[in-house]
Amino acid sequence: MLAAERGVEVVHLNDLIREEGLYTERDAERDSLVADLDAVAAHLGDWTGVVDSHLAHHLDADRVAVLRCRPDVLEERLLERGEGETSARENRESEALDVILGEAVERFGAERVYEIDTTERDPERVAAELGRVLDGDRAPSAGEVDFVEYL
Repeated sequence: MLAAERGVEVVHLNDLIREEGLYTERDAERDSLVADLDAVAAHLGDWTGVVDSHLAHHLDADRVAVLRCRPDVLEERLLERGEGETSARENRESEALDVILGEAVERFGAERVYEIDTTERDPERVAAELGRVLDGDRAPSAGEVDFVEYL
């Protein structure tokens, strides 16, 4: 939606990693690839656009938007998409513990991290919020989404 509506180039990092062989091994238990982030960064080079992935915060960026979702809803969505049970459970637990958010804030600082709760938002509303981040019309918001009641 961002690419279509705003003309910004969007790289779906997981697809790029798979298609370009930018990984070091396959994790059989999780049925996933172990990304070679140095190779990914070298492949992207001096690039401008949006990177879509749970690994994106490991790359250089001006801003980081962390899409959040209530952990039980996230697990259900992942299972519906065909994600394995182990991976869906790990993602649920990581979401409950704010793992990606914490890593993003540690690397970029709270002033460059934006949380967007997708639990009750349709894709159009999520894309609109991402557009606001791109435009600089949204204040940084690290720490605003709280799933502590889930724990």
